[in-house]
Amino acid sequence: MVTLLLDQTRLEVVLSPIERASTFHRDNVRVEREHITKVQLTEDAWTWMRGVPGPGTYIPGILAAGTWKGTGTTDFVLIRRRRPSVVIDLDGDPQYQRLILTTRHGLALTQALRLDVTEHPEDVVDIASTAPIPTLKPQRPVIRPRPA
Repeated sequence: MVTLLLDQTRLEVVLSPIERASTFHRDNVRVEREHITKVQLTEDAWTWMRGVPGPGTYIPGILAAGTWKGTGTTDFVLIRRRRPSVVIDLDGDPQYQRLILTTRHGLALTQALRLDVTEHPEDVVDIASTAPIPTLKPQRPVIRPRPA
């Protein structure tokens, strides 16, 4: 599972050695924060894939890792089985138009992107854990008369 680091200027997808080998990437994937336009959580990331696999690994239903190229689009994909994932749409990034990543930290990423963060990269889970938790005011029960 990928580790997501976020600071004031960019999001970094930290790849393990096995993920680097399966995606054919030597370095981590870095995206400027200003290029992120939309973040969506999904239970089935396979439906978000578009195009054909470029350099990378593809085992249908089990693993999709690497670059996917479509008509005018280039996406970075790292999907494992049918696990919760995040889809990050980008605008203006020179390398990718979309990132599709299997991670259980998608909700933490969406919360962390709304917050002001430090200059040093931090794990999105740590950033989101420092955010105030919204609370709902308890509502008084509505008393309705019984029918006769």
